[in-house]
Amino acid sequence: MKLYYDFHIHSCLSPCGDNDMTPNNLVNMAKLLGLDAIALTDHNTCGNCAATAEVAKQAGLLFLPGMELCTAEEIHVICLFPTVAAAEAFEESLAPFPFVENRPEIFGEQRLCNTKDEIVGCEERLLTVASSMSIDNVAEAVNAFGGVAFPAHIDRPSYSITAALGDIPPLGFTAAELTITADKEQYLKQYPLLQTMTLLTDSDAHYLENMPESTPYIEIAEATPEAVIALLKQRSHIRTR
Repeated sequence: MKLYYDFHIHSCLSPCGDNDMTPNNLVNMAKLLGLDAIALTDHNTCGNCAATAEVAKQAGLLFLPGMELCTAEEIHVICLFPTVAAAEAFEESLAPFPFVENRPEIFGEQRLCNTKDEIVGCEERLLTVASSMSIDNVAEAVNAFGGVAFPAHIDRPSYSITAALGDIPPLGFTAAELTITADKEQYLKQYPLLQTMTLLTDSDAHYLENMPESTPYIEIAEATPEAVIALLKQRSHIRTR
């Protein structure tokens, strides 16, 4: 079956995420756009995944809990998990994070929501600060919790593996992410290792209007988080725009 996806979306918990990016708004927008599967990937946390997972379940939308991890090298990596419990356990394994107090007037609020989109708290730690985990260890660490990790927006000039390292070295990743506007063929030529990896195209949406109508899809036997993760661990290209 074809599964139209977006595996890189932020909620109002990310300081750069709009306050309208609540669990219900995310899920309902995804349904309106014809998506079959989404992942919630806030910066360095999965705090809104439980509420979004429940909303997605009620709406019949496949949901993968996750986070956008900022490594010690300030490389963004998408980490996806089969269950909320696995995602939360991975987040706990990263503790302690370097603590920098968030300043909402500068960086934005970091809102925790329930399934009714009610604000149940605000994260005090600035979530965009780099973790202590090296890029060398991310793939193996995420795999230990049943998940899959892949470098985010590799075509961007900041917070990407190419910007930080100047290359895509063999670090155990089986997939990589391009932005919607990236020239796929150019990157396949520039970084040969990509020819052995699954290439994804995600929105990295911080606002509801960032979620695109035209999305790529994956071919999958069953619509489950486990099947998606298993597919992303294979070294074969996924169709992208």
